[in-house]
Amino acid sequence: MCPITKSAKKALRQSEKRRIKNLQKKEIIKSLLKKVRGLISQKKIEEAKKLLPEIYKLLDKEVNTGLIKKNTASRKKSRITKLITRAVAKGGDERSSSTTRAVAKGGDEARASSTTKSQQ
Repeated sequence: MCPITKSAKKALRQSEKRRIKNLQKKEIIKSLLKKVRGLISQKKIEEAKKLLPEIYKLLDKEVNTGLIKKNTASRKKSRITKLITRAVAKGGDERSSSTTRAVAKGGDEARASSTTKSQQ
């Protein structure tokens, strides 16, 4: 059905403009994330790191405008950061993710043993 009243016609025009803008913004976010993933797969980690602040800024901005939800933005930021940190760990960093986990486990065990000592 087509809008009949003048205000309904205007509302339709406005919503169409907003829809197009929102789609463009979402496409920019998607393309940036895709670009970072591509850079990581090409082992260009430093370039990927430089794009992180831009991604964070865009995602936060879209949360404030209501384009995407807060948790969605957090999830996207977390996943892309994790990808980069894994790539850094894999690509020549002395501490790999497995040794990081072992250190973290050791820290948990040390905390647990100190807790049991204090309870005795």
